[in-house]
Amino acid sequence: MAKLTNVTKPISLSQIKREWYEVDVSDKILGRIAPKIAFLLQGKHKVYYVPHLDCGDYVVVINASKVKLSGKKAQTKVYTKYSGYPGGLKKVTFDQLKSKNASIVIKHAVAGMLPKNKLKNNYLKRLYVFNEEAHPYKDKVKLVKL
Repeated sequence: MAKLTNVTKPISLSQIKREWYEVDVSDKILGRIAPKIAFLLQGKHKVYYVPHLDCGDYVVVINASKVKLSGKKAQTKVYTKYSGYPGGLKKVTFDQLKSKNASIVIKHAVAGMLPKNKLKNNYLKRLYVFNEEAHPYKDKVKLVKL
């Protein structure tokens, strides 16, 4: 019988090593950078990635207030929220939401790129978004050019 050399070995939660990544999104297009952040959060860049385990890393996003959208989407993109009551529909444009709290824009975009399953909340807990460059995780992160 032939010997199998390239056999994938199973991994347990205790063997998963999480790293910290810092992503600078200043002057980057939101739709281009969000899937790359989601890729890091899921851990798809690791050799031992499996879809049923949470083997992703921590991601710190800086300069969220300087993110861009292509074309005229900054004025036309609308975020909606509905309370369930009559008259409870709230609409906010991208520019208004970005000026109020730019971290919500990044989190919303990345959340849309993640799989809709039980692991989604765990992924989003490891996403830290800051409007400026200053953040408390300087000693842990390494810079990633995306």
